[in-house]
Amino acid sequence: MHLDPFELHRPATVEETVALARELAGRFDYLAGGTDLLANYKMHLNAKPHLIALDRLAPLRERRLDRIGAMVRLAELERDGAIRSAYPALAEAVDQVATPLVRASATVGGNLLVDTRCFFFNQSYFWRASLGFCLKADGDRCHVVPQKERCYATFSGDLAPALLVLDAEVEIVGPDGRRRIPLASLYDEGGDGIRRHRLAPGEFLAAVTLPEAARRRSSTYAKLRVRPSFDFPELGVAVACRWAGDRLEHLAVATGGLETYPRRWDDVTAPFVGRRASSELFREVGAAIRPRVRPVHNTFLPPDYRKQMTELFVRRALERLAPTSGAAG
Repeated sequence: MHLDPFELHRPATVEETVALARELAGRFDYLAGGTDLLANYKMHLNAKPHLIALDRLAPLRERRLDRIGAMVRLAELERDGAIRSAYPALAEAVDQVATPLVRASATVGGNLLVDTRCFFFNQSYFWRASLGFCLKADGDRCHVVPQKERCYATFSGDLAPALLVLDAEVEIVGPDGRRRIPLASLYDEGGDGIRRHRLAPGEFLAAVTLPEAARRRSSTYAKLRVRPSFDFPELGVAVACRWAGDRLEHLAVATGGLETYPRRWDDVTAPFVGRRASSELFREVGAAIRPRVRPVHNTFLPPDYRKQMTELFVRRALERLAPTSGAAG
């Protein structure tokens, strides 16, 4: 594997970055940590002739409890005791991303926008050529669900589910200015594994913002993967709760690694708010989410197993967050 030639640009300000994005429209990718993008380039997957690096943009490296820059390295979050204490689900998600070496380079923004993955996409050029190229790179058909309209590549980030249950928002900068939207609105539920987010051409993720209320919630994140030391998620489940005694006042559940985008399940969890902690409640929440997830067979573990584990992971997360260890009544 080798990298095809490209020109690297390293602007020093947001203004320079936006100007470059206008000039190179359609011919560049933004480069954050590069842990996923450059690996894809080595596989000759949708490589562009220009890369605009974001590492010199100081505002993107700022880190506070209420705002985390998109260029903050995951290793920095690992070492940040205040952020770990305030947002346990985020800390647990960071800890389970790849390896320490990868986390030293990987960034918050890069993980939120990590490319979708699929058996038939994440292969060498020669492997893909022998089978026949797919919709996501060089071809015109999907090998997972045979047709020519929709890509089923799976969202493979860890941080998104954890931040979704914490009501995170994202700051986006581009040629048309700056905007701030809920993190859930960044992902395109009407899109697919190719059209997976709602960033306009030339826009980049600048920061994640977190409300003060998120620090008053108990939260956790669990990940299913084949090799616990490295792999992308086959399933990621984040849960955040707030309890009044043993009564549930707030509940948010989000999943990743199952479909083309991460999802928060407010329509499913809303009816359970107000109930008392119990094993029955925890089982019911997991059982309600299980039939709604739609994994396909484009990762190592079969879809039915991932659906079953979704139910189990949700139940176990709620058990961990229960106000007392005796909530089995």
